[in-house]
Amino acid sequence: MPEAILRPSARILLVDDKDRLLLYRGLGLMKNPGYAWFTPGGGVKESEPLNHAAARELREETGHSVPPGEFEHVVATSSGHWRHADGRLFLSFDSFFFLRIRELEVDVSGMEDQERAMLDRFHWWSLPELRSTAEQVIPLGLAGLMERLLAGDIPREPVNFPWHHPDPPG
Repeated sequence: MPEAILRPSARILLVDDKDRLLLYRGLGLMKNPGYAWFTPGGGVKESEPLNHAAARELREETGHSVPPGEFEHVVATSSGHWRHADGRLFLSFDSFFFLRIRELEVDVSGMEDQERAMLDRFHWWSLPELRSTAEQVIPLGLAGLMERLLAGDIPREPVNFPWHHPDPPG
């Protein structure tokens, strides 16, 4: 098996004042050319603290700025291998933060051109929508955690989501 590229990421479970979760729909993110819905966030730079990466990614991907201290602790994690559309093998370690905001007009102008090209839209999802959708939402099991978070039950230890890429790394 080829050596995997390590890719830690900081992701944000961003909820508005109507208890809706922001998700982006990405196209062709992996070897599979389909699409999936996923949270804002992205790669952590070398020696960058997770909460700083979350604040940076939130600003780049939504136009909303908050200090890194707003990301107090990781509420969920997920990790595993995946293969990029160009064939590179990655080993990702995703860390999820929960953040409530009043309201937000999403501004994607801070995204890199490549990021913007892979996304075709965003949507604020209600809990009933998350529970009933037949579309792929990453991470797997997100509706259950969102139900907890929206009820004010913030886990002391991160919830571990199953990995969402079924393809073997080979």
